[in-house]
Amino acid sequence: MNAFARLSLNQATVQSWSVQEAVDGCARAGIGWIGLWREQVAEQGLHESARLARDAGVRVSSLCRGGFFPAATAAQRRARIDDTARALDEAAALHTDVLVLVCGGLPEGSRDVDGARQMIEDGVAALVPHAAERGVRLAIEPLHPMFAADRSLITTLTLANDVVERVASPHVGVVIDVYHVWWDPAVYAQIARAAPYTLGFHVNDWIVPLPDLLRGRGMMGDGCIDVRRLREAVDRAGYAGPIEVEIFNDVIWSTPGDDVVAHMKDRFVSEVL
Repeated sequence: MNAFARLSLNQATVQSWSVQEAVDGCARAGIGWIGLWREQVAEQGLHESARLARDAGVRVSSLCRGGFFPAATAAQRRARIDDTARALDEAAALHTDVLVLVCGGLPEGSRDVDGARQMIEDGVAALVPHAAERGVRLAIEPLHPMFAADRSLITTLTLANDVVERVASPHVGVVIDVYHVWWDPAVYAQIARAAPYTLGFHVNDWIVPLPDLLRGRGMMGDGCIDVRRLREAVDRAGYAGPIEVEIFNDVIWSTPGDDVVAHMKDRFVSEVL
């Protein structure tokens, strides 16, 4: 079996590459999947991005991102739901059925955690009909608690699972990123719980000491996460889809993309498989 059959390059790992450069880099390296970001897709052009991936034989594992649902006013909340609906349209045009959701933190000036979490759930539920129409699934990504205030109040896989099960739609699930969940004593039980609706799995590492909260992720094997154990747990739960390498790191971003991809492939074999 091809060791890299499930490997996907998340475009965030090669931040300076355009969609065309990233797709071409995947093709050169024999990587059959790519996770795209909306900003770079917009710069390249939506339909051109879809064409480039198709012509290169590289499939889009996911599109990032929608969400950021909590807001101070009803009009702002509606605008964010509408923007995520457009992201669903974009995902469908790119021939991926997974839209990653970064759900959002507290509205400016608010301390109402419970209220903001309800806004997240309401936003997800409001998008289910559009997701079903487009044939795209909404993948809730729990983020590490350090991002609760500004990026996501869905801070554990338990909370993500709770939302999925209350919304109760086949078009809603979770994406599991090791950077955000490795520390959680409930993670293995919650991976098993998420078996019916796990839509993606992202790998990287937690460097000690962490050089930056957002841009401090490491290449697999450079930190303290037992990536293989988490991958094995996700596999046991029945997930057999792409495994995206998603790394935000200034040093990696300053490294030539082809060198990053080659290093990523080596570590995928030694640390993930």
